[in-house]
Amino acid sequence: MSRIFFVSGNRCVDPYPVYPMGMAVVSAALEARGHDVRQFDLLSSGSDLASLGAAARTCNPDVICYSLRNVDTEDYLNPDDWLLDADRAAIQALRAASGAPIVLGGSGFSVLPEELLEFLGADYGVIGEGEHVAGDLVDALATGRPWPRLVRSRELMPAAGIGSPRYDAAIVPYYQKTSGLVGLQTKRGCPHACAYCSYPLIEGARVRHRDPREVVDDLETLRRDYGVDNVFFTDSIFNDAGGGHLALAEEMLRRGAKTRWASFFRPQRLERAQLKLLKNAGLYAVELGTDATDDTTLAALGKGFTFDEVVRSAQACADEGLAVAHYVMFGGPGETPETAARGLANLKRLPTAVIFAYVGVRIFPATRLRQRAVQEGIIAAGDSLLRPTYYVSPGVKQPELEAAISKAFQKRRHWVFPPSDIRIRQKVMHRFGFRGILWDQLLALDPGPAGN
Repeated sequence: MSRIFFVSGNRCVDPYPVYPMGMAVVSAALEARGHDVRQFDLLSSGSDLASLGAAARTCNPDVICYSLRNVDTEDYLNPDDWLLDADRAAIQALRAASGAPIVLGGSGFSVLPEELLEFLGADYGVIGEGEHVAGDLVDALATGRPWPRLVRSRELMPAAGIGSPRYDAAIVPYYQKTSGLVGLQTKRGCPHACAYCSYPLIEGARVRHRDPREVVDDLETLRRDYGVDNVFFTDSIFNDAGGGHLALAEEMLRRGAKTRWASFFRPQRLERAQLKLLKNAGLYAVELGTDATDDTTLAALGKGFTFDEVVRSAQACADEGLAVAHYVMFGGPGETPETAARGLANLKRLPTAVIFAYVGVRIFPATRLRQRAVQEGIIAAGDSLLRPTYYVSPGVKQPELEAAISKAFQKRRHWVFPPSDIRIRQKVMHRFGFRGILWDQLLALDPGPAGN
């Protein structure tokens, strides 16, 4: 048995704090193999490096695992929101407190593994799903067997390999207090090939469902042991084409689950009948990955749906009384002043919803967007993408684009631009004691005029 000190390095709170699911799931897998795991969450501890070092010394670990969820905030208008200097400081604090080898993992690490391993100065790295590989690595270190410095995990098949998280009673209260919800994953993998997206790299391209009975077991554990009655299903896309999300809803209804929940949906083939089922099972808020606002830019991003489909999906949600948020990016591939103008007009077609708008698209390795950026001379083939690097269409002038968005958004209280404005609104909502997905409560308090 090895002692493992597991650290979640995430500090992002926009649009709300997210429970460290990666750490919770891998910790459970390591404990199942007989290891003694102590979890430490930097965000809930106030990002205090003295506390981090003290906890590491108390644990006296054989191995330190550090989960990296984000590299930056992916907000082009806030280029200083780069998180890696703080992560490097945390790694240095761990080095000062312990001589144990440090293993990096997590979704943020998996998109830039070689560069992050060197920049942060860790000993080993795990790319992708970490449950099995992390355990193999810890066992190898305990027995002195050689192990490669960087290894990619195999895609967990069948989905039964994706286990339940081990929530930590010292960590859960922070997320209950600050956001009012905790995360849970029901499936992994994304079959879509969006030009900018790294999810298939992190989780694979095949959709693999957890057993609905195990997911509901987790919901019951959260409610019974931690008092959690509001969760966010953290799947990359909840409404998969195979209908696994409907089977989960049916199991929740069969078991009488009392949990309210929200998730991230693809705005395609969302019909009222299925939404009614999901709502009866506890769904109250929908985040739509709309991404672009015009058919030209949607096609250039490889989204596979049209804006008419977005409108139909949003209307179906509105008809079922579900709160909706859209995330859209301007300035992506194919954007011109004409597409941007059409896109801003298209947003007015949507039923009342919160809309978060961004300018530019973060470029990551191993994506078609990176290839396009190289072809268009925005970046060179050998450029590092460790620091935030964004694609902004050569067909637009950034100041003019930002001015057009600001003008369209300025009198619409539920349209958020720049994205950092959500922090101001969050502070106001928290001051009045609101918790959970704050944008749905903003709509409830201030529904505004029909049609936005």
